[in-house]
Amino acid sequence: MKLYRFITNVDSSEFCHRVTEALNKGWELSGSPSLTYDATKGETICGQAVTKEVDGDYSRDIKLGDY
Repeated sequence: MKLYRFITNVDSSEFCHRVTEALNKGWELSGSPSLTYDATKGETICGQAVTKEVDGDYSRDIKLGDY
């Protein structure tokens, strides 16, 4: 089955660490990163889609962070 995650965080090193951790767990980048600006908080928010092929059947009960 193919799993999908969309990782988001404030534009900081923490966002980069979260994406790097996913890549080192076998996830692959899917498309380009995205950015948006939250004017209320004065923060830039980053997002990156990642996918991963794993054995098994899909269920809504899957905890994507476990992969």
